[in-house]
Amino acid sequence: MSASAMVPPSAAAAVARARTLLCVPATARAPREMAAELAAAAALGADVAELRLDRLAGFAPRRDLPVLLAQPRPLPALVTYRPKWEGGEYEGDDEPRFEALLLAMEMGAEYVDIELKVADKFMKLISGKKPETCKLIVSSHNFENTPSTEELENLVAQIQATGADIVKIATTATEIVDVAKMFQILVHCQEKQVPIIGLVMNDRGFISRVLCPKFGGYLTFGSLEKGKESAPAQPTVTDLINVYNIKQIGPDTKVYGIIGKPVGHSKSPILHNEAFRSVGLNAVYVPFLVDDLANFLNTYSSPEFAGFSCTIPHKEAAVRCCDEVDPIAKDIGAVNTIIRKPNGKLVGYNTDYVGAISAIEDGIRASQPTDTTTSPLAGRLFVVIGAGGAGKALAYGAKEKGARVVIANRTFARAQELGNLLGAPALTLAELENYHPEEGMILANTTAIGMHPNVNETPLSKQALKSYAVVFDAVYTPKETRLLREAAECGATVVSGLEMFIRQAMGQFEHFTGMPAPDSLMRDIVLTKIQ
Repeated sequence: MSASAMVPPSAAAAVARARTLLCVPATARAPREMAAELAAAAALGADVAELRLDRLAGFAPRRDLPVLLAQPRPLPALVTYRPKWEGGEYEGDDEPRFEALLLAMEMGAEYVDIELKVADKFMKLISGKKPETCKLIVSSHNFENTPSTEELENLVAQIQATGADIVKIATTATEIVDVAKMFQILVHCQEKQVPIIGLVMNDRGFISRVLCPKFGGYLTFGSLEKGKESAPAQPTVTDLINVYNIKQIGPDTKVYGIIGKPVGHSKSPILHNEAFRSVGLNAVYVPFLVDDLANFLNTYSSPEFAGFSCTIPHKEAAVRCCDEVDPIAKDIGAVNTIIRKPNGKLVGYNTDYVGAISAIEDGIRASQPTDTTTSPLAGRLFVVIGAGGAGKALAYGAKEKGARVVIANRTFARAQELGNLLGAPALTLAELENYHPEEGMILANTTAIGMHPNVNETPLSKQALKSYAVVFDAVYTPKETRLLREAAECGATVVSGLEMFIRQAMGQFEHFTGMPAPDSLMRDIVLTKIQ
């Protein structure tokens, strides 16, 4: 897909455009509970509530719809009665379902959703009976993949031909580049003034739910709370409003984000979005679940996609994908920050090594008497676990500070490769268990061992930790990993990955914005808002 395909409608076109609505699916099993969900959705800041009639146990339209659609309603209602064959729970014939939807229209529902497969049949039934105030959404759900842009354009035309007021297409992402096709369709419909809800399901499609206001989507869905989703990877309405600031996203909003796999655990969106907001920047920061980095960067190649944080496992590939790489990042062989210049060129930096090394130095200074004229790492034996991007950054940084570096890794060949680059000995993790040439060593874990949800894992036994005076863990979810807990029990000075996270994020913020990072705000967010 070309860069031009990804450029959203002009600001002039946006003036006439209504804001993307925020819709909360009500999925309770009983009518009174579902009605209560409407009120809860309104209180959270939603614009519309979707009444999922197929979720109701023993639904009786004439008895239950008056409860659900009673005026005054806290929010406009979108009524959906989804059959099993389109991903819902209704298993009966179409006729009773159609009758219930018609009754909902007559009772004042602002929107009714009907599936494309049966739209013609439904249109015949409601012919002349649809109130002017009710908008008909004709929807198509693809739970397998995302078709080509051409096929999606044909699908839009097919849905329009039924007489739909609003087109709804939901597809499934097999990789994140699929979402670009949906963004193109949103832009295409925006230009033709066709109201469209266009979303891509599952984790790789997550950005479609947050960025649709940028590209002109009519509506997006956010669940009432975690566990009440009506589709895979649906965010909560609270996260859409409070984390992603979705009501402020428009065509001119710049997009930043974290590229990783996995990426769902990352707290970077909470941190960067709040930091952007504090300096009044029209920007949003989202998680990008990426399988193929080069393909991702080539697809989202517009200047609108202005910068990226890069995490496991893409930090080394990022060096090859950038047009220019900062000399230190090149020496390290890992990039954790990518900036897209106005000319489209990608420039790579590494803020990990300063973040981690300064955090370890300050941790040592705070707990042990040190010579203020030299680094507290100078002359110390510094064991790095992991030979990936973060491992390279820490090993490089520690060596620069005069430490004697040792590399340990599960796969010995990778440890050896990094060791050879730095002139450092290499060990396997098994060998590290019995490695204690001296007391007072420093240990830095840069692998994902112990990261949520595998919180009971640790890279090194408690027995082996007794040889270390200082232990650092780059993992920050959970805040206290098993490694740090056991190291503290052995009497070591421990340095949390949160400290590295805060510091590397500040470095990234400065690359992204050209402004000084709001230090105390970012620290406060990490310590109070990130669990």
